[in-house]
Amino acid sequence: MSNKYLLIFAVAILFVFIACNNNKENDLTNNDVTQMENNYKDFYKEFTSKLAQANIDVSKAYFEASINSNPENWEKVNKYDNVLNELLSNKDYFVKLRDFKESDLIKDSLLKRSAEVLYNEMLGKQIDTAKLNDLSKKQSEIELKYSNFRAKIGNMTYDDNQVEEILKTSTNQKQLEQIWKAHKEIGPLVEKDIINLVKARNEIAKTIGFNNYHEMSLKLSDQDPTEITKLFDELDDLTRDAFAKLKEEIDEYLAKKHNISPDKLMPWHYQNRYFQEAPKIYSVDHDSFYKDKDVVSLTEKYYNSIGLPIDNLVKNSDLYPRENKNQHAYCINIDRDKRDIRVLCNVSNNSRWMETMMHEFGHALYENHYSDELPWGLKSPAHIFTTEAIAMLFGRFALNPNWMQDMLGISDNEKKSITEDSHKMLKLQQLVFSRWAQVMYRFEKSMYADPDQDLNKLWWDLVEKYQLIKKPEGRNMPDWATKIHIATSPCYYHNYHLGELLASQLYFHIADKVLKVDPLSYPSFYGKPEVGEYLKTYVFGVGSKYYWNDMIEKATGEKLTAKYYAKQFVN
Repeated sequence: MSNKYLLIFAVAILFVFIACNNNKENDLTNNDVTQMENNYKDFYKEFTSKLAQANIDVSKAYFEASINSNPENWEKVNKYDNVLNELLSNKDYFVKLRDFKESDLIKDSLLKRSAEVLYNEMLGKQIDTAKLNDLSKKQSEIELKYSNFRAKIGNMTYDDNQVEEILKTSTNQKQLEQIWKAHKEIGPLVEKDIINLVKARNEIAKTIGFNNYHEMSLKLSDQDPTEITKLFDELDDLTRDAFAKLKEEIDEYLAKKHNISPDKLMPWHYQNRYFQEAPKIYSVDHDSFYKDKDVVSLTEKYYNSIGLPIDNLVKNSDLYPRENKNQHAYCINIDRDKRDIRVLCNVSNNSRWMETMMHEFGHALYENHYSDELPWGLKSPAHIFTTEAIAMLFGRFALNPNWMQDMLGISDNEKKSITEDSHKMLKLQQLVFSRWAQVMYRFEKSMYADPDQDLNKLWWDLVEKYQLIKKPEGRNMPDWATKIHIATSPCYYHNYHLGELLASQLYFHIADKVLKVDPLSYPSFYGKPEVGEYLKTYVFGVGSKYYWNDMIEKATGEKLTAKYYAKQFVN
């Protein structure tokens, strides 16, 4: 055989050898992937079954403590929270999970995503369980103080609904100042507790490798702190001038109402405790349309009409005020697999609680429609703010004249008489809330960066800058500590405003692409089950299967953008 043919033969043998070897390596890799994924499934099932039970226990205890607040019930919350902390901080489980995640042998997208979500949840708990348990105890003690606090003037006590009603309706200058200041008395009761809690949270964050708890919270929820700050800077630029113009209109109205000059207006003149809701400066009185209605039944009727019934959710919930009950509102998923979802409210028949009921049951519906195919850990919203977006999308309808006609049966003439002012009110509400969200985001960011600074001054500096509200002369009180979210829902508030952006994006997409109507005709979606079907398919059902911006893009065709919010409320 010539050298030429010998070479050809040798090359052919080499190719056969390489091909065989590659096949062996491919077989080995495929086998490794299959084995690793099977091992991961076993691990995940074992661990999340324990997590699920721990979540059920702590969630049930929390709900019970919320509706019947006493030291014994909050101690139960603390006890079950300790069990959950122990699981999430377990080093053996965390190391196994990390090894699975970093092996690069989990190729299935659903399994890979479940590992990422669980890893981020556990990473924030990788410290001494004694510290975690102490943190839970501190928070439970603070929650008890908030739940039991009532504003007091003389021998009279007032719950939050009553405080809000006085601020909204009274023209008695002394009474307004007294009730506003009486509500703020919760501040000194919890101030030191919150600062200690902030420092404890920061200590945990630094142990794990973050600068502070604020940074950790954002990063572990797939948010870049720099990008969020940049977005809030852009929103500041977007809303500043429009808000300042509306603020002049507010001040002119309130000054006339109280027979004082605009420069004499104080925080207690703005009709709610934090100026986070728009004062009623337009002629329409939305409360008058709801005062003889049952807002709970209205909520059920509406959601049934769009193919999202809530009857069972309402039965499991606690919706009316009473003593020793949390005065706020929230939705909680007790059992993800059995769909035990509950809402807490303190309903009165007015526009505020109509909005709140629509809002909270928006959350509940999101939780109620995760696909059964999802693993336990992905039966959650794509992000905290995506569930806020759904809640806000529906909550806005309480001031929508088309919705009010569909649901309340108002006449064409009534609808015509309130349409212009209703749209103005919704715009005002959004701009007022946008500026309030700036205060909350920037306060928490700065507080966690330096909890030893003068927080009283920081709070009022931000209020004056972003809300254009004057600090009462000589006031040096921990008014920031009166906002329960700072203590119990840390580093969360900015997500409300991200939710508002997404709510507008979803509203425009549903109106334009699903219903084929003009979004600026303000459709109510009433009687349109295709709306419910769209949300179940593209938002609710997928849970946290996708990274939040990928879910938004799949659902609307675009990643999160502020342009629809601007179209709706600024332009």
